Amino acid sequence: MTLSQRLPIEVPAAIAPLSVLPVFLSLAGKSAIVVGGSPAAAWKAELLASAGATVAVVADAPSPEMESVILRAGGHIALTDAALAELLEAGPAVVVADAGDDAEADTIAAHCRTLRVPLNVIDRPAFCNFQFGTIVNRSPVVIGIATTGAAPILGQAIRQRIEALLPAGLAAWAGRAAAVRERVMRLLPAGPSRRRFWEAFVERAFGGALPGEGVEDLDPRRWIGGEGEPRVGRVTLVGAGPGDAAQLTLQALRALQSADVILYDDLVTPEVLELARREAKRIAVGKRGGGRSCRQDDINALLVQLAGAGNSVVRLKSGDPSVFGRAGEEIDACAAVGIPVEVVPGITAASALAARLGISLTHRDGVRSVRFVTGHASNGALPEDLDWRGLADAHTSLVVYMGGATAAPLARRLIRHGLDPSTPLVVAEAVSRPDERIVHGVLRDLARGSFAFGHGPVLLGVGAVFARRETSPDPARPEAAISVAPALLT
Repeated sequence: MTLSQRLPIEVPAAIAPLSVLPVFLSLAGKSAIVVGGSPAAAWKAELLASAGATVAVVADAPSPEMESVILRAGGHIALTDAALAELLEAGPAVVVADAGDDAEADTIAAHCRTLRVPLNVIDRPAFCNFQFGTIVNRSPVVIGIATTGAAPILGQAIRQRIEALLPAGLAAWAGRAAAVRERVMRLLPAGPSRRRFWEAFVERAFGGALPGEGVEDLDPRRWIGGEGEPRVGRVTLVGAGPGDAAQLTLQALRALQSADVILYDDLVTPEVLELARREAKRIAVGKRGGGRSCRQDDINALLVQLAGAGNSVVRLKSGDPSVFGRAGEEIDACAAVGIPVEVVPGITAASALAARLGISLTHRDGVRSVRFVTGHASNGALPEDLDWRGLADAHTSLVVYMGGATAAPLARRLIRHGLDPSTPLVVAEAVSRPDERIVHGVLRDLARGSFAFGHGPVLLGVGAVFARRETSPDPARPEAAISVAPALLT
């Protein structure tokens, strides 16, 4: 069978719709107003002061919390007898109010609209034209998390997870970055050399250690090789997993965040690509069975060309690069011209399927091996040179990748070599993706051609471990059947 050819296509990154635009205000040396003396208003007053603002508090009866905040602020927060309208005339940067009711909130909002002063009314989003998010503080690194008021508890949970990922010394490294920036810009030209230095800097920042003394005086050229030496790019083969972006590894995420160019397969989901560096060039180099495909030789040549120009190139593959991903050919092509290659493993679809079903692919009492095979040869037909007798072993869990087109003849071949026709079977499409579809059956149904496949990536699981369980392992994602003929369940 001859496949039609297609050329690699550069695909620009698209920004998904935003519910709000995250904006960071510089309040150092500016004034702010807080209306109300409640504990909530006290928290906002302290937050504004911590960002460098001088805060005037308009409150008839400040709470103990507000009084404590004023005392701690050392003059940066103060009660005032002035009217709000008078304070607004001075042009504050922002106003925060804890209004008693909608009528009071509406009055404050009218004053602020007249003078075009940004306003936040605590717990009354209808009167706000800016919102506070949940904050992760590693100043000068500040991370804001917004849920547009829909789920504050979710925002707090996200903050806790980010806090756990960021090393304690990150703030110190960020401070050093500000100190060395001018030197880096003076000694390194814009482009790959400068980016290479900052990548090395970031690797140290996330290494866990604090920056040593004298970092401000370092020669940035020492961190990227000798002065004037041409930069050799690199290629990183990254496993994108079966589709769910949550199953991407941290190492894969770091590679995507540092890439200059990303060459990705058709099966890589938009959710995974969304995690890549915005500035990275994205090139689609997909290959689809029976469809228009990029030639592997063209992909190899493009990797060599891009990395040879000094770029950090990520070759993003669905699943794991080393499992039916033709990674060996790409590694050889790069090694032949001296381009370094790193491989970042990914979760292969077989592991994702086992997790989805809540099973183990092996069991010491009966299933002592696992075999991964491809369902089609280079010509699209069923491979003839597989170890069919071994694949038909009842003590083996067999997982067949890309087996949709050859499923029926594959099942008949297994039965011919001794595998019981009643052996449990799972057919899965698009494992871990929103359009995932899974159905259980037995081998004879596959041999009869009882399954109708869609357009998603197909995975076949054959063996005792794939016997249907009484309940779905995840009630939130019940198993959905692929369309099958009535003979499947007879």
